[in-house]
Amino acid sequence: MFLKTMLAKFLSWFDNNSVKKTNQSDEAIDWLRVIPFILMHLVCLLVFVVGWSPVALWVALFSYFIRMFAITAFYHRYFSHKAFKTSRVCQFLFALLGSTATQRGPIWWASHHRRHHLYSDKEKDIHSPRHGFIWSHMGWFLCLKNFTTQEHCVRDLLKYPELRWLDRFDIVVPIAYAFFMLGLGKWLELYFPELNTNASQMLIWGYFVSSIVLIHCTLSINSLAHLFGSKRYQTDDDSRNNAFLALISLGEGWHNNHHHYPVSARQGFFWWEIDISYYLLKLMSWFGLIWDLQAVPTKRLSSNLVSKESKA
Repeated sequence: MFLKTMLAKFLSWFDNNSVKKTNQSDEAIDWLRVIPFILMHLVCLLVFVVGWSPVALWVALFSYFIRMFAITAFYHRYFSHKAFKTSRVCQFLFALLGSTATQRGPIWWASHHRRHHLYSDKEKDIHSPRHGFIWSHMGWFLCLKNFTTQEHCVRDLLKYPELRWLDRFDIVVPIAYAFFMLGLGKWLELYFPELNTNASQMLIWGYFVSSIVLIHCTLSINSLAHLFGSKRYQTDDDSRNNAFLALISLGEGWHNNHHHYPVSARQGFFWWEIDISYYLLKLMSWFGLIWDLQAVPTKRLSSNLVSKESKA
């Protein structure tokens, strides 16, 4: 029985369909299954072994930026909220890019986020800080309870077999991305030795460090953005606007705005609210890659305002 359980956990690292049934009451951390997540954090300590170089830091920053855009603009605003339209090819390419962020597949991601909006900061909200900060930040996805996709929330996405494949084998793309970083470092080492980088350095900085920072900055919207910041709109939850979180998440920190009108492609409602993901989406629309970006109706901008923006 023990060996069978161990084998099942091992298979779940590679094939999510190996988990046939989710225990809807078990909120204990599924330690065996989340070993890869723990190891990713520990591997980051190898920066003290491989060292650093300017090019490794720049690649790590770009790796963070482009994948954060894929998460915020497509995993969130497109797959979760349908804030704009795009072609099936573009949909798949950005789903593929988002998958490199090691935040599982787009259908799983969207299913849990849509459920979050249905029950935001209520008893059924799977990652409300009201249930504890650590739980809201990462405990919710480390347990077996939330491992499977809430298919009833994403029936519109299940019709795409390529998206279902990314969800089922969600570890394949991150592994491929890690090997890409390894190959990039080796190529730079051979042909541009003056850059003082190598394969292992590029792997650690370009994939592991970049991914872990990206994961926790994304998760901070679930946790910190429901605790710290200001409320412009009276919503039925604890969502807050936080300029710092908006900066590091390319616009997601305008969280109270977002909960006030979730289908908007723009979360920084006003010109002074920096929303980098929206600027890039607007640029993509000029080239015809996406279209029908949902705007915030003028009436909604001034509705349900709190008398004076409250601070946490």
